[in-house]
Amino acid sequence: MALFTSSTLEIPETTCIPKHIAIVMDGNGRWAKSRLLPRVAGHKRGVDALRRTVQACVEMGVEHLTVFAFSSENWRRPQDEVSLLMRLFIRVLRKDLHEMHKEGIRLKIIGDLSRFDAELQNAIQYAQTLTAQNTRFCLNVAANYGGRWDILQATRAMLSANPALAANPENIVETDLTPHLCLSCSPEPDLFIRTGGEQRISNFLLWQLAYTEFYFTDKYWPDFGKEMLTEAIQSYNNRERRFGRTSEQLATQQPTPARAVAK
Repeated sequence: MALFTSSTLEIPETTCIPKHIAIVMDGNGRWAKSRLLPRVAGHKRGVDALRRTVQACVEMGVEHLTVFAFSSENWRRPQDEVSLLMRLFIRVLRKDLHEMHKEGIRLKIIGDLSRFDAELQNAIQYAQTLTAQNTRFCLNVAANYGGRWDILQATRAMLSANPALAANPENIVETDLTPHLCLSCSPEPDLFIRTGGEQRISNFLLWQLAYTEFYFTDKYWPDFGKEMLTEAIQSYNNRERRFGRTSEQLATQQPTPARAVAK
């Protein structure tokens, strides 16, 4: 499995179509409330939006998509809503898994899975094992995930694999830690999207978003699809990705071959 380099150590290639998009899928509950529907209706429509977005990403040439499905702080929500989300998670896994496998999509669930019940853990393990060799597209679903947790667990794993580093912390470099982060098998996101009107990252991919371009929209997640994804990518294409360099330096360099944004 390939490991990708850090944008603070090397300048990554950039193209018109982001290789990796990360999304906070926010606004399901408010979408339902605005229509006088129960919150569960918003979550179910949110699953439809995710299906549309995955299909759009595949069609447009995006290679990796990471979505924030359930944060480590979402356990604070009402118990009945949490239970419903867990049941919905299992239902979606069972309903969509074989179609994703048929389409060549690799599914990876990132986060602390130990808090989920045995039925959900087994469904996740089966899904990841079944799709592990697929290479057409990678869908990462963050569930019981937090960016601080990710860095902490990676640090523990790094020290467990290299005990000598604990006695010589001055020797620790990025490349010691990054293989243990949850997304070590995907490049850092080029584009971060958050729906629902909030403008924060909410403990999502704290390490990986160091040089990611941010795009916020007031639209609720259940309304998201190819048209809105295209708008986000067009906004991304108006950004100047310098990675610490100056605009003058960029102007003297050969442009990276671009792929057109699909309409």
